[in-house]
Amino acid sequence: MAPLALVVAVFLAFSVPPYLTLDPGRSRVPAPAGFAAHYWLLVAHIAFGTVAIAGVILQVWPWLRRTHPVVHRRVGRVYVFGGAIPAAVMAAAIGAVSPFGPVVAVLDVVAALLWLAFTIAGWRAIRQRRYGEHRKWMIRSFAMCMNTLMSRALSPIGFLVVMPRGFDKETMILSAATVSGVLSVLTLLLLSQWWIERKPASAR
Repeated sequence: MAPLALVVAVFLAFSVPPYLTLDPGRSRVPAPAGFAAHYWLLVAHIAFGTVAIAGVILQVWPWLRRTHPVVHRRVGRVYVFGGAIPAAVMAAAIGAVSPFGPVVAVLDVVAALLWLAFTIAGWRAIRQRRYGEHRKWMIRSFAMCMNTLMSRALSPIGFLVVMPRGFDKETMILSAATVSGVLSVLTLLLLSQWWIERKPASAR
């Protein structure tokens, strides 16, 4: 648990500060022409996403769930309504006009909609006291919440794959983003399914 929390803290410390100034000139994501609201949607996505990623780390912490169920429920509500749902909606909006090419744009929208769908399904399951289903859907929601972090972590692999191709700089960046984006979504979906299906240590 601690290593994951540390990785998330480092990621947030690197990713969030440029947007605290509310200066569009410091944005790391180029704004598409004619989309004046892009920067502000991006800032809102980062704000809600920060709430989501911090909250979901607490939600998957077994000790907190086991010893402080009330805190777990309250943090869960914050994660769903103050983090994941608004962050996913805005991710779909800004992902649709991704500067990293049409494949990444489609991938970003699909990942955002999966995050939204998994989160809502998990919330509905707990409202209906279907605890097993709630766990499964929220593991998937957690996986999609980690998508941006995972895609950044896999970026070096993307560049290693495309560098020998001899592309020009722009094509290489777009191709590397595509590779890391596809790998991120597939890896997270596979890992989440493995997590869901694995047997507890006591049952092995």
